Amino acid sequence: MATEVPELDAYDARILDELQRDARISMAELGRKVHLSQPAVTERVRKLEMAGYIKGYRAVVDYQRLGYGIRALVRVGRAEYARVVKLIEQTPEVVNAFNVTGEDSWILEIAVIDVEHLDAVVTKFCLLTETSTAIVLNVPRENAKVLPAKREDIKPVLKKVTGR
Repeated sequence: MATEVPELDAYDARILDELQRDARISMAELGRKVHLSQPAVTERVRKLEMAGYIKGYRAVVDYQRLGYGIRALVRVGRAEYARVVKLIEQTPEVVNAFNVTGEDSWILEIAVIDVEHLDAVVTKFCLLTETSTAIVLNVPRENAKVLPAKREDIKPVLKKVTGR
């Protein structure tokens, strides 16, 4: 039995905005911020969760404070999909893994203690295929909020020139 996916309205968008800003907000405070009663906002959040718009809640941690001095992006070339997935699952340093198009098949975000640890993790993937590693110097934007997409919000950077 498929769950009916509700259309998102302005209230839902504001709820998603506030929850991405602070997922620990109480339903009463969330209701006040979006101008709905606590029961109404609680029901809307439940529906957004059931429909899959909200996939979960998590704490955003500070890698440095946890002892990881280096974050890096590792580009992994073409290799057997199942072998790469298995290695990713066996490598706790991989915090995000993206199967992508282009010259590489994977982009992995890893968190490691130091250069020696970086070398050990990257070497595991080098045994499968070619890799390329970039160390993250700083992160000016991370975990940015995402609101419902609207095609009318897309503005072209350049105007197309036509023959007319």
